[in-house]
Amino acid sequence: MAFLTEKDKQYIQNLFENLKDDVKLIMFTQEIECQYCRETKQLLEEVAAISDKITLTIYNFQIDKEIADTYRIDKIPATIIEGKKDYGIRYYGIPSGYEFSSLLEDIVDVSKNESGLSEESRQMLAKVKSPMHLQVFVTPTCPYCPRAVRLAHKLAIENDFITADMVEATEFPHLSVKYSVSGVPRTVIGEDFPIEGAVPEMTLVEKLLEAYKQSTNQ
Repeated sequence: MAFLTEKDKQYIQNLFENLKDDVKLIMFTQEIECQYCRETKQLLEEVAAISDKITLTIYNFQIDKEIADTYRIDKIPATIIEGKKDYGIRYYGIPSGYEFSSLLEDIVDVSKNESGLSEESRQMLAKVKSPMHLQVFVTPTCPYCPRAVRLAHKLAIENDFITADMVEATEFPHLSVKYSVSGVPRTVIGEDFPIEGAVPEMTLVEKLLEAYKQSTNQ
């Protein structure tokens, strides 16, 4: 049974008319002991079929471990949106519900090779010159989560040192416990800098720089 209706496909087709460069969807999966791997694969196949500018490559998390390690994939299902380069955009868990919009809009941003951030944010982020990692914990039924995910992914597009993950909280309960996720969205910068809710662009940028300065003892 298809995930996308004809109405969905028409909407996505119109959205993808804005695609500029080719986009690669890369998924890591396995058939055994992986919740929603099969559904994620089907969803990505349906999305990729809508535009000839999108390709989908499927890897087995166990068999293709060397490739998974190259992309630093440590859990599945995992989806990467790659354009001219790997921007550090990751989805862990199925991007369904409200998060489906994040996936589509990320594809457009990656194809354009631009973050869409303000000039002030871009200048501030240029100060980050060592790896920083963001995890945005979400659920598919959270209407505020896509805003947090999209903003984190925009930071990753803007700066090569930044990686940003969407983490579906209910699919990875051990991480939800580890990072004290009691509500979503919850963004965790590094290991010690949590942010509650979908905050404005400048708030996240400033918090990231604060975490960066502490991590580098500046």
